[in-house]
Amino acid sequence: MASTAQTAENAPPPVWRHQSFPGKQASQFKYVRLDGRDAIAATSLSSASMVRQVVRVEPAQLDGVRFSWMVPELIALADMGVRESDDSPVRIVLAFEGDRSKLSAKNTMLSELANALSGEPMPYATLMYVWCNTRQPGSVIVNDRTDRVRKLVVESGEARLHQWINYERNIRADYKKAFGEEPGALVGIAIMTDSDNTRSKAKAWYGPVTLGTAMLPR
Repeated sequence: MASTAQTAENAPPPVWRHQSFPGKQASQFKYVRLDGRDAIAATSLSSASMVRQVVRVEPAQLDGVRFSWMVPELIALADMGVRESDDSPVRIVLAFEGDRSKLSAKNTMLSELANALSGEPMPYATLMYVWCNTRQPGSVIVNDRTDRVRKLVVESGEARLHQWINYERNIRADYKKAFGEEPGALVGIAIMTDSDNTRSKAKAWYGPVTLGTAMLPR
């Protein structure tokens, strides 16, 4: 799956790598050719993990992100506003730097715990584009565990299952909508399919994720 981002001149393109989570079964991701598209097929069986790449896009260069996905079925018991059922068949995950001195004591502790378990601190802020069972597109869901993870609903309900859906989003505008502040540098992009909380299954296909000029107003 291709992804283009602003990186240092002559630097190699970012590499997509699988990342599992401590104590979680890993979802399965594989490259496929589907409907004339290069894609990643994701399958989750009571599992949660992601495929991600490290990037570096400074705040002044933040612009648009394009992505696509196809979902055959929603997770019936999922509710991303509740920790015990926070699952989604598709997520596009953007991780950002920021002023860590502004983190609450709770979030500082969670970041330190993440560092101890995975070798990396929790990002200052994480914005996810998600497909929700019921909430309207444009809704922002604050993670039940930490308010430094916020989910922006871009698709809802069953009307557009079984078809490729293409999106173009303005990263800066969406970050400001979700967090109420200007974004820091974009330092990571990931795709994630999870069904661990509901102990169910999910399947989806992702097209390429690319960074570039946004067509939406700023």
